Amino acid sequence: MQAEIGIIGGTGLYDPKLLKNAQEVEVNTPHGAPSDSFTIGELAGKQVAFLARHGRKHTIRPTDVNSRANMYAFKKLGVQWVLAVSTVGSLKEEYQPGELAFIDQFIDRTTRREQSFYSQDRVCHISVADPMCPEIRKTLIAVAKKAKITAHPTGTYVCIEGPRFSTKAESRMYQMWGANVVGMTLVPECVLAREAELCYATTAMITDYDCWKDHPVSTEEIITTMRTNVEKVKKILMETVAALPKESSCGCKDALKNAFV
Repeated sequence: MQAEIGIIGGTGLYDPKLLKNAQEVEVNTPHGAPSDSFTIGELAGKQVAFLARHGRKHTIRPTDVNSRANMYAFKKLGVQWVLAVSTVGSLKEEYQPGELAFIDQFIDRTTRREQSFYSQDRVCHISVADPMCPEIRKTLIAVAKKAKITAHPTGTYVCIEGPRFSTKAESRMYQMWGANVVGMTLVPECVLAREAELCYATTAMITDYDCWKDHPVSTEEIITTMRTNVEKVKKILMETVAALPKESSCGCKDALKNAFV
């Protein structure tokens, strides 16, 4: 079974009623098992494959998400576009909980994750100067504006190893670096999507202020704010799926050109 568009995010995002004629599909990869089985069905007249990044019961730690298997499986299913969703903490006063941000840059603070499909025999040097697909980002921004949903058109995402939250010293350091949000899952997911020559962009759901703002980060607070954000994100995803063309015109599909020595 094939799909045109992939959606990867938390289980709270997925509503089975969104997809028509949905089926569960298991995908095997040379990099091990993806996070879960894929749900493939029709949305806005297109075939869409949904994957829960942390598994449907949220049992996979950020470090242990098998992003190589996940991106390989999307490619195997015929996906060209990957719409990712993640929860983040805010590092700036103006990036308020309950709002969204369309990430355009990242700073990688992870240390334990494989970031390439080419870990033996060949070395792949891809460019991630602009790590998100410009075509998807342009569509996301236009859709949010039309729907009057508050969403920041840009944002720098600091990806930390997790699963713990930051210390205050770390949080303030990230602010000094000019970052806007902090999360645990963007890297290596977006890097591997680029290496797989997939068009990829992420929508960040801001659930709380990180601990720089003298108030403790709690899982309960994050889940409560996330639930209010989910309906906004569903609307944006549905409209974006409808608006994406059959074929991309960006450079993501040629990411491996000149990437090998």
